[in-house]
Amino acid sequence: MKAVVHYSYGLPDVLKLEEAEKPTVTEDGVLVRIHASSVNPAEWYGMTGLMIARFSGGLFKPKDARIGGDFAGVVEEVGSKVAHLKPGDEVYGGRNGAFAEYVSVINAVVRKPANISFEEAAAVPTAAITALQGLRDHGKIKPGDKVLINGAAGGVGTFAVQIAKALGAEVTGVTSTKNVDMVRSLGADHVIDYTKDDFTRNGKQYDLIFDIAGNRDWKEYKRVLKPNANFVIVGAPKGNKVLGPLARIIQLKFVTIAASQKVVFFIAQFNRPDLDILREMIENGKVKPVVEKVYPLAQVVDAMKHLGTGHAKGKIVLKI
Repeated sequence: MKAVVHYSYGLPDVLKLEEAEKPTVTEDGVLVRIHASSVNPAEWYGMTGLMIARFSGGLFKPKDARIGGDFAGVVEEVGSKVAHLKPGDEVYGGRNGAFAEYVSVINAVVRKPANISFEEAAAVPTAAITALQGLRDHGKIKPGDKVLINGAAGGVGTFAVQIAKALGAEVTGVTSTKNVDMVRSLGADHVIDYTKDDFTRNGKQYDLIFDIAGNRDWKEYKRVLKPNANFVIVGAPKGNKVLGPLARIIQLKFVTIAASQKVVFFIAQFNRPDLDILREMIENGKVKPVVEKVYPLAQVVDAMKHLGTGHAKGKIVLKI
């Protein structure tokens, strides 16, 4: 099979499309013929070798040359202990090594939403699970909450706007001029164009800030947070070359030690129940993936360069 690999850390040119051994299915696993995958910041950090990624991925070079997390495709084979899927089922989920023609996965694989394409389904797992778990589990979102999403037009942001609305919140999205109409079309009650208005000085306060952009100081965020609000850190600028966005996250956690607001940073976890929840939301019309561009797998370098600009609208997908 063909698979994208990288044997060293660096910018997208380190990625190579090579022949690789087709994975085998375990007795409790599923072998999926992948039709599409998508790119995420997680792949960028693993590829470039930020120090935090090297702790688990290999200090001087990658322990595992494979890359990619999201997939959508068709089940080719199931293990003897698998009862929830069968060959021929259309599925989606998450597994390392998904920039490839096949992946063998045990836990994070469920039926794909029936009303969207493979390319759209591949855009869902990492970004949408991050939005769901961040809002529900860490943001403690409740119906009627006033929620601000800073960075509403990116991969996670587009899902966060829709999921927050589906969970009953009043949603304000912060984005740039070119994306205002798109964010509004996703269901945001209010959209702030950060090139024209400063959301930290409009006199409004929120029960929850879901911060993907990470581009403001704590004193600015604090002005618009209610005393017992939740502040969920989802992303941050790339930061320094050693720690990347983790440097800003550490700094924020330090300066908010005495804050009355709850400040949380988390890393999303793939699981079947949440993938099923997202499938139901999509099939019920409450959530729809936003795909900006689809690249063939052979153009993975270009796809990652596009991600690296930091200006992608929605998700960037690889067709396999």
